[in-house]
Amino acid sequence: MALRILIILSALFALLWSTSCRKDFEYAESNGHFSFSRDTVYLDTVFSNIGSSTYSLKVYNNTKDDIIIPNIALRNGNESFYRLNVDGVAGKEFENTPIYAEDSLFIFIETTIDITDDSLNELLYTDAILFDKDPFQKSVELVTLAKDAIFLYPSDTRENKVETIILYNDEFGNPITVKGFELSDHHLNFKKEKSYVIYGYAIVPEDKELLIDPGTRVHFHQNSGIIVQDKATITINGQLSPNDSLFENEVIFEGDRLEPEFENISGQWGTIWISAGSINNSIDHLTIKNAELGLYVEGQTNEPEKTLTITNSRIFNSSRHNLWTRNAKIEASNIILGAAGKSSLLIENGGSYSFTHATIANYWNKGFRSNANVTISNSSNSNTENGFDLLQANFKNCIIDGNNSNEVSLQPNNQDLFNFNFQNCFIKYNENQSSTIEDGLYNFENGSHYLNVILSGNLDYFQPFLNDYRIGLESEVINKGDVNVGNSTSLDIIGTARSAEPDLGAFQAKEKDL
Repeated sequence: MALRILIILSALFALLWSTSCRKDFEYAESNGHFSFSRDTVYLDTVFSNIGSSTYSLKVYNNTKDDIIIPNIALRNGNESFYRLNVDGVAGKEFENTPIYAEDSLFIFIETTIDITDDSLNELLYTDAILFDKDPFQKSVELVTLAKDAIFLYPSDTRENKVETIILYNDEFGNPITVKGFELSDHHLNFKKEKSYVIYGYAIVPEDKELLIDPGTRVHFHQNSGIIVQDKATITINGQLSPNDSLFENEVIFEGDRLEPEFENISGQWGTIWISAGSINNSIDHLTIKNAELGLYVEGQTNEPEKTLTITNSRIFNSSRHNLWTRNAKIEASNIILGAAGKSSLLIENGGSYSFTHATIANYWNKGFRSNANVTISNSSNSNTENGFDLLQANFKNCIIDGNNSNEVSLQPNNQDLFNFNFQNCFIKYNENQSSTIEDGLYNFENGSHYLNVILSGNLDYFQPFLNDYRIGLESEVINKGDVNVGNSTSLDIIGTARSAEPDLGAFQAKEKDL
């Protein structure tokens, strides 16, 4: 028995010794006998001095021998803006890297690019990973587009004081606080020459105006946004672009992650907040996307001036609401409020509202949505004791739609005024499934609240789950609009002339792209 155990132990020792020796001494020279998962690694666009995501490259040994690659290095050497991690080791040059027979090796790649030339707004930076040496050397190209930007962030200096601000109360009444800093006079005009990247909340001070020029791009870090204070104003002067798919003249607000995988991730940044007491704000040709709360607008009771005029603009893919407004006075035309995790349009605490040629369509596909797409109330979920007059909530030539059965929720407090009107509108509302028809609120035959309303039908959207709410020629809302809407909406949101009998929503119907 003891002899048998001795034989087994001797065999195991021999095997371990053989394996150890093989690892140390039996690698063959690679001589170029390896291949790659791709011949070029494109690291997606980054901002100057902001680190990229991590990208991977696989190196394959397709031979039946264990091989060793004598050298792996960046072509630009230690001055390269790229960083490598080879087999768990970080660096820019590696010697004698092994790959077992018919196995592979992972290389991870990152970059942080510094644009030092002030005359450059963009820099296409290239390098390469070199494998082996002549005559067997192979390479994989590395390509990254870096953009220079103006970075705005909190500072502890007296000129740029950091403040803690209550942004809003959540549905449980808990305050949501943020860190903010006042914009200096030098930064009260955003221009298109460079993108802006904002960390924290940029506050427009009292008695100041933030002016944003056509074509400007503003990127927000997590938990960041813009706050327009009492007596301050924001004016966004986007313009119609000659090509409606490029949007080069419109203003765009989005997150600061530029990689394609972040293109449609909601909740990447905070909100644009127009505070109570801020009046005569103006927004034209603006896109807000991927925020937690796209646009939050507060007003004041008995305020004679408009809080906000918003035209030709899109807000979509917010994790909460696209437009949340409380006791404000808003005039909106040619706007799109797309997918949102809750109501796309939430009106609370009354106010006065006019929506003309709006497409409010919520095809949220990132989880369950219980809220109606449009919710109108003259009180607040967080404070049901106090109510406010809803002087008007008028919708004309609009589409109110989504992937729920009923997409309008009317919530009067039965104490204050609750005036609303839908004229020449499509409203998705399934009366057969509704248990909320009370006091005539949803009596669509009541001419005081509803006129020429369509409750169902084929809208023939292009791609609603991608927030493309253009309508095709099969749509049942073609020529259903009221012609008496004024010259301000004679063109649709992309500049197409409306017909004598206009289509509902922000778009005139067109033939779908092939």
